[in-house]
Amino acid sequence: MLSHLPLPALPCFLLSLLLLMCGWNKAAGSLGQGRRLWQQPVPDPTIHGRSFLHDTFPPGFLWGTGTSAFQTEGAWDQKGKGQSIWDHYTHSAASGNWATETADVASDSYARWEEDVDALEYLGVRSYSFSLSWPRLFPDGNARGRPNTAAVEHYSRLLDRLLEKKIQPIVTLYHWDLPQDLQESYGGWKNDSLVGMFEEYAAFCFHTYGSRVRYWLTMHNPYLVAVQGYGTGVHAPGEIGGPSGPLIVAHNLIRAHAKAWHTYNTYFRPTQKGEVSIVLGSHWVVPQKGQVTAANVELCQQSIEAVLGWFANPIFGDGDYPLSMKAQHGSLLPMFTPEEKLWVQKTADFFALSFGPNNLRLGRILVPHGQIVTPDLRCILGWVKLEYGDQRVLVAEGGWFSESTVGREDTVAIYLMKKFINQVLQAIRFDGVQVFGYSAWSLVDGYEWNYGYSVRRGLFYIDFSQPNRTRIPKTSAEYYRHVITDNGFPNNGTSTEVEGRFPCEFHWGVTDSTLQVHFHPSSPQFTDPHLYSWNVTGDGALSPVSGVRLQTRGAQCTDYLAIRDHLNLFASTGASHYRFALSWSLILPQGDLSVVNTEALRYYRCVLTELDKLDLEAVITLYYPTHRAPHMGLPGPLHASGGWLNQSTVEAFQEYAALCYQELGSWVRYWITVNEPNRLVDVYSSGKEQHQAAHNLLLAHAKAWRLYEREYSSQQGGLVSLALHADWAEPANPFLVSHTAAAQRLLLFELGRFLDPLLETRYEEGDKGDYPQEMKAYLEERALMMGLPGSPLPSFNEMEKEELSGALGFIALNHFTTRLVSPYPSTQTSQPNLQQLQTPDHGCLLLSDPTWPFSGLGQALVPWGLRKVLGWVTKRYGRALPIIVTASGVDDQAPVEDRLRQQYLKSYLQEALKARHLDGVNMQGFYVWKLQDRHAPQFGLFTSPHHQSKAKASIATYREIINHGGFPDNNTTQTCRSSDLQELCTICAWIFKNKPLLVFGACLLITAVMLGAVVIVVIISRRNRSRGRGKGRGVGSSRRRVEVPGCSIPPGVKCQPWERVTLQCVADKLRVVH
Repeated sequence: MLSHLPLPALPCFLLSLLLLMCGWNKAAGSLGQGRRLWQQPVPDPTIHGRSFLHDTFPPGFLWGTGTSAFQTEGAWDQKGKGQSIWDHYTHSAASGNWATETADVASDSYARWEEDVDALEYLGVRSYSFSLSWPRLFPDGNARGRPNTAAVEHYSRLLDRLLEKKIQPIVTLYHWDLPQDLQESYGGWKNDSLVGMFEEYAAFCFHTYGSRVRYWLTMHNPYLVAVQGYGTGVHAPGEIGGPSGPLIVAHNLIRAHAKAWHTYNTYFRPTQKGEVSIVLGSHWVVPQKGQVTAANVELCQQSIEAVLGWFANPIFGDGDYPLSMKAQHGSLLPMFTPEEKLWVQKTADFFALSFGPNNLRLGRILVPHGQIVTPDLRCILGWVKLEYGDQRVLVAEGGWFSESTVGREDTVAIYLMKKFINQVLQAIRFDGVQVFGYSAWSLVDGYEWNYGYSVRRGLFYIDFSQPNRTRIPKTSAEYYRHVITDNGFPNNGTSTEVEGRFPCEFHWGVTDSTLQVHFHPSSPQFTDPHLYSWNVTGDGALSPVSGVRLQTRGAQCTDYLAIRDHLNLFASTGASHYRFALSWSLILPQGDLSVVNTEALRYYRCVLTELDKLDLEAVITLYYPTHRAPHMGLPGPLHASGGWLNQSTVEAFQEYAALCYQELGSWVRYWITVNEPNRLVDVYSSGKEQHQAAHNLLLAHAKAWRLYEREYSSQQGGLVSLALHADWAEPANPFLVSHTAAAQRLLLFELGRFLDPLLETRYEEGDKGDYPQEMKAYLEERALMMGLPGSPLPSFNEMEKEELSGALGFIALNHFTTRLVSPYPSTQTSQPNLQQLQTPDHGCLLLSDPTWPFSGLGQALVPWGLRKVLGWVTKRYGRALPIIVTASGVDDQAPVEDRLRQQYLKSYLQEALKARHLDGVNMQGFYVWKLQDRHAPQFGLFTSPHHQSKAKASIATYREIINHGGFPDNNTTQTCRSSDLQELCTICAWIFKNKPLLVFGACLLITAVMLGAVVIVVIISRRNRSRGRGKGRGVGSSRRRVEVPGCSIPPGVKCQPWERVTLQCVADKLRVVH
């Protein structure tokens, strides 16, 4: 499938720099330099345009398409045509199992050539490449004889009509249909007599049509002629010879081409001013990942030299075969004389390249161990420039194939066409390759050589069972027409950045899965009862003192150093909200309140209180399903009793939620009941089980939501939601209504199934608290078509509908990527079959665009998908509830410099800003998945603890966006408080900055005040004492002394002198004056 196509693994994006370093000029290349392509670093998909370039082709670019005579003309024995080797081959037993399929009529283009021209006009092409039929012009192959007048006139009419329509003809002299007489009389291309006979045939064509033809191609892909026709035998004439056969044939083909070129150059170029070349085919090959060794690079170079270099080296290089071929074949390889080398060299006015399935298929067979064939047109173009200099290049054949069953809906072909054409554009813009034309192969469906009619390559569909052979444009034709009209891929606005900020209350978050609980505190100094002595033995060790046990206290939250370290990592990101999940199976191992793990609850409470101390918000997920055995995150007994297929799990979840609300709710403002229930249901085997599980998950959420609203909302003031996996679904084929319907259907199954029962939609149909009406109707129709007793979708009763309706505090979406969606082929048939019974109930097939950038784990980076899914949710459910993207991220294999993740954060948050500012989406938060890697580098903002928990570069990127509040035009820090608070915050910042000095000053001040107070007290006391003594002597009876006992002692026991003094001092201070 499309999603399984190999991705280019080579750094072609550095080619332009490489070419400049090598000092290329138009005069010449340097043989062997192509191997440097494989020695460059792995491409960086974050660099703009390196995955897909939005740009246009140079003015006057020659957009075209093409056909070959044998594949499309038909009329194999009509109007004087002679038999070709392919006519003979398809009518004989040599062709194998497909002998009953012939090209006798094929596309009937000989009779319906005017319809072909109409098809060209529909596309809007500027050129048309077609081949002349040698046996139609000269039935016996001898151009010295009289030509077939009907054939001469036919091609003349075609040329005149093309020129009348301002379509440039590109004419191929030989596209594999050698006259059978030449095969029988001379042995075909094994005989060098054909070199002269081909030159005579070419001269006739130049003379007859040259005034109307600017571009001539002597022959098409001679490599396949030599190898498939005279080596493997799968092409006509079907000879299976020894290793020398293809080598001799290739030698003669090169000499025939050179002779034809010299004939044109000498006799026709001065007056006709045309250009002549030869179409050479190739594959592309890369070393397996991680195996870019010098030996493997050499194998790659040899692989290309053995196909493309075999013919290109003599013609565009030094006039001789590659050294690798000489070493491989030795004396079997024919030799060019020194004169022939000069004669063959430079016998092409431009480089014509064929890049399609025929060479790529054969390349897979010929590639040595450890190499991978990949369809990278840009790299082969770059290799041509490195090897042969700054040639003008025509891509004379570009395209792929579709199975015959695809019909006109050739979706895969669209994306491969898009990929190939964009690779050509990148080669032009980045690498400086002078590509002046592209011919999409082919115009109409035809006879595909050894594959007969089992595969199709045409832009126009033909039903070969119908005699009229009507040309029907495929969707790839519609796509190509758009590319031609736009002259490439102009920027459609999706990559344009906007400026602005998110609101102050925006959630800047980080999301994690289930938080790991550490039951034993990592700071044991208050829980260890032993007394230690240090360095008793002189080794610096602590030794417990025997017989002494100290009183201890229970562990405090601050004793869990793992909490502190973990939250410090989170706080350093600059985020304000931390989302993590509780472990249901850990808190309630039995699934009910019979066993409650209070230590686990205590640990979670510690995390929440520590977050609160840091002035950070917690977002708690109650149930985080896993696909891992044995219980999918459920308590064991609940899983054993059927899990989410059992109604009892719904009641158990409500009980569990109540416990969490009660124990932890004081610190939590945002709750997620279930994470991605739409992914959890995928683990169930049948569609019926999936629907039942989704049904019960919805009910469980609603019960937990209602419970919170009823008993906890007024006190705790929190909001409750459930988080849905919300990747965007894009129609794979934009020209087909069925694909648009499939994409909408998938969104309903993924999002609408869970949101419609909880939220009121903007559409009238359907009841509140129920599944989408469109989804219900589709499943009923599908069940009827398949002969099933009824829809597999369960029904809600009225009480459940009432409980579901409105049970959502905010909309939580986890978004990562975008999927291309097409209907399963089986869903388009009227008769059910086994394959149809095994397709998902939504009947959708998921694909990927090969031009998208991909992460190491295969996640496509499609930023605009986030904006689209936010828009879809807003359009369906309105703006009343805020939308929070509760998880979004990408894997990045880089240990620290995670450029891919940096690009992901910038581009996805840009689309979020567009959704909010341009589309009016009530988006209130964005959470990055996730805080830390577990082992190898993947999604984490920090490396794993095994790698010292290092901060990755993306943290600085995220923190900068947070500090700015988005992407402001002045790049300033966001301020979200009033002017008074700002002034206060400024003072606080100054205090914090000068904290040590202020503390020291405060200590001095307090000490001075205390000393001053002591002095004052002493002075006052002495004055009072002096006044008392003076007045006592003068007045005597004016005061009465009341003694206060200083201590409680038994009667008859005298106080000691020191005790009396002390007690008397106390008593002195307690005298009472009457």
